[in-house]
Amino acid sequence: MASTPSIFLLNVNGQIESAEFPEFDELYCKYCFVYGHDWAPTLGVEEGISQITSKNQSIQPNLVWNFPFEITFKSTNPYGWPQIVVSVYGPDVFGNDVVRGYGAVHLPFTSGRHKKVVPMFVPESSSVLQKCISWLTGRRPEFTDPKVVAQGEGREVTRVRSQGFVTLTFNVVTKDLKKLGYNNTATNFQSTPIVPNP
Repeated sequence: MASTPSIFLLNVNGQIESAEFPEFDELYCKYCFVYGHDWAPTLGVEEGISQITSKNQSIQPNLVWNFPFEITFKSTNPYGWPQIVVSVYGPDVFGNDVVRGYGAVHLPFTSGRHKKVVPMFVPESSSVLQKCISWLTGRRPEFTDPKVVAQGEGREVTRVRSQGFVTLTFNVVTKDLKKLGYNNTATNFQSTPIVPNP
C-alpha cells in the first residue's frame, strides 16, 4: 500500500526574457527567490546576475537578456508560495551603477508554460533637496535588500515611481499537490498561458 506523501514539489525553470525601459540602455538584472518558512529549495540556484544588454534601435527598442533560471522547492503547505524578485541596474550620466527598477511576481500556481509582464518601480527621494544631493553624489535611493520588494512590511512609507516592465517566462511542474488535497487546476486560477502562434 502506497503511503500518503507529506510534502509536495514545485519545479520551475524559465528565463528573464526582456525589458522595456525607454529612457535607459546598457542594463543588467539580478534575481532572487523569496518564500515562506515551510518552503525549502532542494535543487537549483536561488539568485543570479545577468549580462549587460544594449538596445538594437534598428530592430526593436527592447533590452533582451534571455537569462535562464531553474529551481525546485519542497513544502508541506502552499502558504508563502515563492516569488521571484527582479532588480534592474544600469549606469547614470556619471557612470555609477544605479537601480533602474524593482519588481516581484509569484511563481505560477498551475503546471504548464506561462508568461508574465512585471511592472517595475524605483524608490524616490523624500524631498527635493535629497533628490538633488543623490543626483550629484550618484547615490540614488535603493533598498539594501531587494527581497523587501516581495514583502509588505515597512513598504507603506516608501515613496516609489513606476518605471519600465520586465517579461518573464515560466515552465512549471508540480508533484503531489493533489495527493495532499490541494487543487491547482487552471480552472481555479486565472493564468496567462502561452499560446503558440498559428
